[in-house]
Amino acid sequence: MENEIISFSKEKMGKTIEALEKKFTTVRAGRANPSSLDGVMVEYYGSMTPLKQLTTISVPEGNQLLIKPFDKSALPAIEKAIITANLGYNPSNDGETIRIVVPALTEERRKELTKQVKAMSEEGKVSIRNIRHEALEKIEKEELAEDISKGMEKEIQDMVNTYNKKIDEMLKEKEKDLLTV
Repeated sequence: MENEIISFSKEKMGKTIEALEKKFTTVRAGRANPSSLDGVMVEYYGSMTPLKQLTTISVPEGNQLLIKPFDKSALPAIEKAIITANLGYNPSNDGETIRIVVPALTEERRKELTKQVKAMSEEGKVSIRNIRHEALEKIEKEELAEDISKGMEKEIQDMVNTYNKKIDEMLKEKEKDLLTV
């Protein structure tokens, strides 16, 4: 049972890191990145559909995204969804495709994005702490010998420290990425 608690906690903490990495990719650093459109939902035949299910998104140039819909009749809805997503993009529709020129980030926008990234990393740390809390409660319920439970608590705390350090490293890397012009 002891190993189950630790491996379960490790797995959940690993998933938290993966989720945070995925969130970080949606924050653009002045370069065109198709994953920045991952959260865009398009109203398509009455239901909300992810943009990437309706289109192919490519990067023809370093600062441009090219969106080719499978169904050209969806172009106006796609354009509207991109504008509504409030990503700071200004899509241009040529009747066949949608082109987005990714604007260079202003200093103010860079600082805003670093705040966003810091908030995301703090959410990740909170999630890690919650997993620790959950694991400690499970250990307490098990009513194990004191030395075994103390050892497990220490092991879990070590995992928390390791994952928090990983989050800090990811944050530094993303901040550096955002602040370099």
